[in-house]
Amino acid sequence: MKEKLIDLFEYTLHFNSEMIRVIGENIEKVDEKTISLINHILNAQQIWNSRISGEQPFEVWQINPFEMLEEINQSNFKKSIEIIKNFDADQKVNYQNSKETNFENTVFEMLFQAINHSTYHRGQINSLLKQNGINPILTDYIFYKR
Repeated sequence: MKEKLIDLFEYTLHFNSEMIRVIGENIEKVDEKTISLINHILNAQQIWNSRISGEQPFEVWQINPFEMLEEINQSNFKKSIEIIKNFDADQKVNYQNSKETNFENTVFEMLFQAINHSTYHRGQINSLLKQNGINPILTDYIFYKR
């Protein structure tokens, strides 16, 4: 299970990096929604990591300096891998969401949410890139593995 989660976070890291690269190369063409979504992807992974590890979370929709996005992506990856290696995937974690509502989920569920959430929003970014005349990135997992 741990190896599969690590593989999925490597996939997430790779395509987050590709999105950051393409956005950066076309920064004059991208809209505010694209910038907001790439930040949101990174913020959400950091938030899920922090809920598990007990660290200070980012804000859900905070906008980070663009030049820091790849560093945040790398940091998120390292923290997710650290969690995978050091926490029991079935361990339950109590946390509060951004509206301060209490929830409990397993470490696996929280990590998988971070992966699934980023995949969903990368699809949205691809649609926005295409609308702005930028070639979208083929981000399907199966193509990544070929």
